[in-house]
Amino acid sequence: MSNALLLLGLVAAVTASFAWLEIDFGALLGADGLRQMGNYASGFLSPDFSSAHLLAIGRGALETLAMSAIGTLLAALLGLLLALPASGRCGLPANAAARLLLNALRAIPELVWAALMVLAAGLGPNAGTLALALHTAGVLGRLFAEALENIPGEPAEAVRLAGGGRVAAFCYGTLPGVWPQLLAYTLYRWENNIRMASVLGFVGAGGLGQMLYLSLSLFQEAQAATVILAMLSLVLGVDALSGWGRQRWVWN
Repeated sequence: MSNALLLLGLVAAVTASFAWLEIDFGALLGADGLRQMGNYASGFLSPDFSSAHLLAIGRGALETLAMSAIGTLLAALLGLLLALPASGRCGLPANAAARLLLNALRAIPELVWAALMVLAAGLGPNAGTLALALHTAGVLGRLFAEALENIPGEPAEAVRLAGGGRVAAFCYGTLPGVWPQLLAYTLYRWENNIRMASVLGFVGAGGLGQMLYLSLSLFQEAQAATVILAMLSLVLGVDALSGWGRQRWVWN
């Protein structure tokens, strides 16, 4: 009975949503509407492979790749720096402050960070890099902190008993055991950041996303189709490279 009531509630909510939006299905699915949609979609079937456009796409792809790589690297460094107090290694006040900062960083989506960074740093890849770094630092910092919490403390304690300091104990007792996991998290986030770097251009953060936004704004379907193919190729290439890196440095 409860399942039937839940289903009826969902159907009623969907019906009310369509009624509230006042969608004109007659105009949308009519002959003129379908013709316009077909004409628009057909423009994407003939990508623009002119040398000038491909050269611009190459520069945009390199910009997107650089944004994602530098943003992920900065995020990994900042995340590791915050993960140390967040894992309880620097006292309770530092632990609470670090966890609060990590929660704040990852609670704000990349697009919102990008909009803020565009206002602070101006249009271009700098804003996209900072946006990726700030959000990803919150994600990686939380993952790094959990990895550090679960690592056995005996190797680090052995280094301390042998006369080493806290830095030596961390570098030689803790880091070797947790390093593969930290690297795996970083590579995975790099894959995600490639996709997000392609989207951040819609708010003026540079890269292929900005090229796609301009092409769509000007109704240049052929140019937009080429940019979409470049995005797909870039994502597939980074996925393959990241998978090879995990096999080479993490799993072996």
